[in-house]
Amino acid sequence: MAAPAAVPVSPVAAAPSSPGDEGGKSLREVFEAASKGHIEATNKLEKSKKRQSDLGLQLELIEARVQSLSAELGTVAAESYRLGRLTPMSMLLNSASPDAFLERAAGLDVLAQRDGRKLRELIETRDQADRAKAAIDNEVKEQKKQLAVIAKKKQDAERALATVGGSPSGGFINANSPLAKPAPRNSDGSWPNESCTIDDPTTGGCITPRTLHAYNQARAAGFKRHTSCHRSGGGGEHPKGQACDFSSGAEGFKNSHATGGDRTYGNNLASFYIKNANRLGVLYVIWYRQIWMPGTGWRSYSGGSSPAGAHTNHVHLSMI
Repeated sequence: MAAPAAVPVSPVAAAPSSPGDEGGKSLREVFEAASKGHIEATNKLEKSKKRQSDLGLQLELIEARVQSLSAELGTVAAESYRLGRLTPMSMLLNSASPDAFLERAAGLDVLAQRDGRKLRELIETRDQADRAKAAIDNEVKEQKKQLAVIAKKKQDAERALATVGGSPSGGFINANSPLAKPAPRNSDGSWPNESCTIDDPTTGGCITPRTLHAYNQARAAGFKRHTSCHRSGGGGEHPKGQACDFSSGAEGFKNSHATGGDRTYGNNLASFYIKNANRLGVLYVIWYRQIWMPGTGWRSYSGGSSPAGAHTNHVHLSMI
């Protein structure tokens, strides 16, 4: 009896290493510029508010010193008036002896030095108060300037979003998302400029130190499914090593919309990056037909009908 013929088995297609491009070049450039401008202006605004607060405390101390010095000099003036406005010459002429004359002369010199110092200190302290008030006025102007920049960047983002949906959405927020370890900042609180200098653990390319930190923090929080960061072609943040795509499926980027546990995984990952956006330096996040930017929050996003274009099979992360 002949053996049954073998049934041919179709090979399982390997999951692609990357889901593809994220939207058009011009749109990505607007997203990047708007989000980066918002983040930079917000940092400047917060620094200005901190300087204003410090100057306010300094001014309170200076004004208290002005009041104290004014009171001391007022006492001296009142005492001089009560004694008939004694002059140095009259005090010396009333000396009964040469020793008394010298003693009075020394005393007058000490009084003159003391009163002169007090007067000079009062004048200088008042000048300090004026300078502090002027500095506070400058900080108020700076804050108005940065608020205008923030409003302008929000308008830019909303105009760009209008071409891909753009209506407010519920987004992905989870109060129970773990906190990430903050990425290094400059001493003034701003983000340091970084280039693609670190080996990308997900591809053969490179990424920035801040992108690597964000990637490692996600893995430390339990998000360890397939990821692809650097991409040599195209535009946006991928070629600069400032973006990663995180597969929602355990087996890689599937050409299908995530459902069930895969969608929950994507929801939780997107929520993790939003909760830690300021700690990590997140520029924007796209997941499941929605996009988050710091100036707008979650908005609807229509990048196409395919799972890659709609971002329903991966979470896209862009870093500042």
